[in-house]
Amino acid sequence: MEILTWLNAPLFHLLGKPVPVSDFFGNILALATVWLALRRNLWSWPVQIIGSVLLFCASISAHLGGNASRQVVIVIAAVWGWSRWRKSREDTGEVVIRWAGWGERIGLLVALVVGTAAFGFVLAWGGWSWNPYPDAYIFIGSLVAMYAQGRAIVEFWFVWLAVDLVGIPLAVMGGLVFSGAVYLLFFIMVIVGIRDWAKRTHQTISHPAVPAQEVGRD
Repeated sequence: MEILTWLNAPLFHLLGKPVPVSDFFGNILALATVWLALRRNLWSWPVQIIGSVLLFCASISAHLGGNASRQVVIVIAAVWGWSRWRKSREDTGEVVIRWAGWGERIGLLVALVVGTAAFGFVLAWGGWSWNPYPDAYIFIGSLVAMYAQGRAIVEFWFVWLAVDLVGIPLAVMGGLVFSGAVYLLFFIMVIVGIRDWAKRTHQTISHPAVPAQEVGRD
């Protein structure tokens, strides 16, 4: 298709590697998504959907099957997360954030480990990725993070942090140098997100009667 050809055409070169149109604008929207999530803004979800569609095209061009599949699931998860945040806003006037219980934390960890092993095996068996297990780790990690984000628990930032640590070298090795550079920015933004959400959670506990228009209305 002509539009796919255009989306995967080089926009510029970085460190001798071409940066496709889809990779550049998809990552710009991904950065915007993190910034909006930091502010608990509902627009983070539709922005993420558009960015994931563009990154799907970039991943296909780089032959990263797991990462491409990840974008499809991210779109589906974003629709779910969007509905969760909208319901929370309608019910309480804000997006209520909290720390997860230990049962939830163990569940997230088990899902990450078991899911990575299972999906990595599938990618290796089908020959759909040149680096199946790290590719699978990013896919499953993103899914777990978005599930936690949809439930508005602080731990979703920690899962994204773990994903970034693998995503940076994997993107660079796959030729998506710009994606690798953006992952570094993600890493910094995630650290800020952890501190901000943890602080807001403490404030919510200490001041439960804060008017709705002052919390989560960014």
